[in-house]
Amino acid sequence: MDRLDEMAAFAAVAEARSFTQGARRLGVSGAQVSKLVARLEDRLGARLLNRTTRDVSLTDTGRAYLERAKVLLEDFEALESSVRDEDGPKGSLRISAPVAFGAMELDAALLDFAEAYPEISLEVFYADRMVNLVEEGFDLGVRIGRLSDSSLIARRLAPVRAVACASPAYLQKHGVPQTPAEIAGHEAILDLNTSDPTLWAFGQNGECMETRVHGRLRFASAEACLQAAERGFGIARAPDFVAAPRLREGRLVPLLCSYEPELSAIHAVYPHARHLAAKVRVFVDFLAQRYAGEPAWRRGWGSHPDQLPAA
Repeated sequence: MDRLDEMAAFAAVAEARSFTQGARRLGVSGAQVSKLVARLEDRLGARLLNRTTRDVSLTDTGRAYLERAKVLLEDFEALESSVRDEDGPKGSLRISAPVAFGAMELDAALLDFAEAYPEISLEVFYADRMVNLVEEGFDLGVRIGRLSDSSLIARRLAPVRAVACASPAYLQKHGVPQTPAEIAGHEAILDLNTSDPTLWAFGQNGECMETRVHGRLRFASAEACLQAAERGFGIARAPDFVAAPRLREGRLVPLLCSYEPELSAIHAVYPHARHLAAKVRVFVDFLAQRYAGEPAWRRGWGSHPDQLPAA
């Protein structure tokens, strides 16, 4: 077991490129991790890591050792998991997800999952930053948008569209835009979570149409933007799952729906492993089944309501 601990410490440090982050991932002290790695190198008679004040990198020997070590560590984890899971999935599941999706959709799903799998404990963290699942010790994450980390396994759960919307009072006073170009003449409420809040991209029949918008209210929160739109400050644009309750109740009116392409998708992502832990597998399957078909948040407010309803 001492050799296994040394191997696990080395792999954690190598993947995180940091003794501190590697220790955090394992839940032990930095001094303990440093001691284990040094003991491994002494026993092997080889340097596995290059250490500087700012970075940790693999030597050629360390890179070759890491490839074999990861296989052995995964096999050991799979062996223990198979014993633990004989009576069904169990253990602690650490999950990361975006704040808005967590509040609007995931909270209820997590409680239903906890009810269905009483032997699995949940640790759930909501954050809008890009969480490093491996370095921070998460079993999986829920992410929205384009996936850039090719080292993660991803399973698509549901599509997400942007929806432009405004209050009935605002539209009665300022008119209903019929094309994306007309949006430029309206007061926009800008979401600072997007890469360029002033550029709204629409599309139809494969054609992309970008509109430059302006507005005096800017929030790093889709929910805050929608609150401002409901108060009549202008037109907001937000993910459909955030806007859905207000659209369904008529507090906001959806605009230009026929010009809204699929914005992105919701994915469950998890680190690559030859043997996927049962607790992760059942949770991903649970989410995939829950969000199969048309998302529930798109029901009840129509597909192309590009006109102002009767007052």
